Amino acid sequence: MTRDYTKIKAWQLADELALLVYKATKNFPKSELWGITSQMRRAAVSAPANIVEGSARKGKNEYLQFLYIAKSSLSEVSYYIRFTKELGYLQANGYQELWTKSQESLRTLYGLISYIEKSDV
Repeated sequence: MTRDYTKIKAWQLADELALLVYKATKNFPKSELWGITSQMRRAAVSAPANIVEGSARKGKNEYLQFLYIAKSSLSEVSYYIRFTKELGYLQANGYQELWTKSQESLRTLYGLISYIEKSDV
């Protein structure tokens, strides 16, 4: 049985974050295209992609494995958000929007993981 990932709140938030990251990184220095821009984008897209892949898995343990990977990717994105603010690549309002969305995404994903760990899904 495949889960409909589009109805999973953790996926919705991670997807929104990935889109925000892509928009924000368009303004990063061109010299960072193959550096922090690429790293940040890959981590941002990895989170919702792993939720999607996990939702297609049959077993609970497989599902959780992909959710843990998504959690790691969201944590990585959170670091890049802070790091790029310190470098001056993100202005205060852009930083705040990304930071808030990343933290909301992490909290929601933690909740999903806790629910799945305790359930007989």
